[in-house]
Amino acid sequence: MSIKDTGNRKKIAGVGSALVDLLAKEDDAFIDALGGAKGGMKLVDSEFIEDAIKRMKQEPAMVSGGSACNTVAGVGMLGGKAMFVGMLGQDSLGEIFKHDLVKSNVEPVLFFSSSPTGKVLSVITPDAQRTMFTCLGASTELPASIMEKKIFEDCAIVVVEGYLLFNPDLITATLKAARDAGALVSLDLASFDVVEKSKALLEEIITDYVDILIANEDEARAYTGFTNEEKALQGLAENVKIAALKLGERGSMIASGNKIVRVAPMTGRPIVDTTGAGDLWAAGFLFGLVSGFPLEKCGNLASACGYEVCQIVGAKIPHDGWERIRSLI
Repeated sequence: MSIKDTGNRKKIAGVGSALVDLLAKEDDAFIDALGGAKGGMKLVDSEFIEDAIKRMKQEPAMVSGGSACNTVAGVGMLGGKAMFVGMLGQDSLGEIFKHDLVKSNVEPVLFFSSSPTGKVLSVITPDAQRTMFTCLGASTELPASIMEKKIFEDCAIVVVEGYLLFNPDLITATLKAARDAGALVSLDLASFDVVEKSKALLEEIITDYVDILIANEDEARAYTGFTNEEKALQGLAENVKIAALKLGERGSMIASGNKIVRVAPMTGRPIVDTTGAGDLWAAGFLFGLVSGFPLEKCGNLASACGYEVCQIVGAKIPHDGWERIRSLI
């Protein structure tokens, strides 16, 4: 199945962890003290995050987050049809999350738990790298049983974040429901930690369900075993229709069939923070696909989204950034 087979559908749905990002700037020593792998993601409990906040120089900023959420929020801000499916707690963080979704033109399909809303402490070091400490909270309680075909019937693409690999029943039910509804499935590998811990399940679902596979260099290396970018892209593309390899400052590469497209990076202003860069790259790319753009234009739009989000702290591109991105459309 290709994007043409989805007919006139344009909606992009995201399924993933409903999380609120707590954004803080600290140095490498702070990461070391917390026991995190720089650039990676570590699952922690709420007490861990609260203790880390007490040791910070200043209170962290708060915005809605989660990989799939960031992607569909970007689609909504581009003017596309977007939807997010997730589980929240009945608390103030849950209200912040829902408010941000609506503000980003995303249709909320939310379920609620007595557990607290999930949160991520995203620590940004002076080199603009971000390291995440994640307390999944209520987000892990999204039941596989609610993932039915009818949720995705008007969707062209269902975006599934790699973090759902930690919940095999949920990710499998989501993939089956998306496929039954006639939607394409896009999977972002999320983190090299996730790939390393879920390799067997990952290989199975990619072969059976995934149409669009997106990864950065670390994730691609963990999945394919290749450090060479051409071989890594080839490994990503082996069982999918479209594979995208994000290369940071060196741009990106996209493979579809026998075609390989190299996308130049946008340059100019210095990078402030890489939080959400991959998620917003995916937003631009997938919006381009459902809009019928050629791969080159999809890649350029993706690059612009990834570039703009690196100019601010967090994953929320400001109004003037979106204006510059829309001018490319």
